[in-house]
Amino acid sequence: MAGILDLLNSDLGKTIISGVSGSTGTDQDRTGSVLTMALPVLMKAMERNASTPEGAEGLLGAIKGKHDGGILDNLGDLFGGGVNEEVVNDGDKILGHVLGAKRNGVEQVIGQKSGLDSGAVGNILKVAAPILMGVLGKQASQSNVSSTNGLSGLLGGLLGGSETKNEQSFLEKILDADGDGSVIDDVAGMVLGGGSKKGGLGGLLGGLFGK
Repeated sequence: MAGILDLLNSDLGKTIISGVSGSTGTDQDRTGSVLTMALPVLMKAMERNASTPEGAEGLLGAIKGKHDGGILDNLGDLFGGGVNEEVVNDGDKILGHVLGAKRNGVEQVIGQKSGLDSGAVGNILKVAAPILMGVLGKQASQSNVSSTNGLSGLLGGLLGGSETKNEQSFLEKILDADGDGSVIDDVAGMVLGGGSKKGGLGGLLGGLFGK
């Protein structure tokens, strides 16, 4: 299964980046940087939430219902006339649910590293969150995930599995950083000093974090 960052490098990913960029009025390079940092963090937060039975049931219900991946079949329509308010409101709810009290801290850290204010980061994430849920829904359907047991494998696979242990702890630190960018610099050094594959999540994040 392709990881979440492989997705961003694919044709679908380029469509998502250019569409989110156009709909939020942020240039494509910065939008790409924000999504490259934010999507793994959101996936990690979902993985945390799904570690409880209630959280797993809630996520499974969402990706088997409203977020079954249908949004990915209509990206042209979604971005063509400007993203409608319903999608943005949905994204806002997803972020609130997935990140909870950590949302401001995550948006601030990503803003510091991408050169955008946290409000602009928030706008990008509101559009991206429903699309990310759609990616999860589509992967769940392709992998025949029908119970909460298959959910952790699905999330872990998209995050790169156990080979990316250092990178996983890096994502945990972003979630727990409370907007303190210096924590991220320290952790980026730790991740990239850990012999991680340059082509993998560590290399990609390291490039973004200036290491």
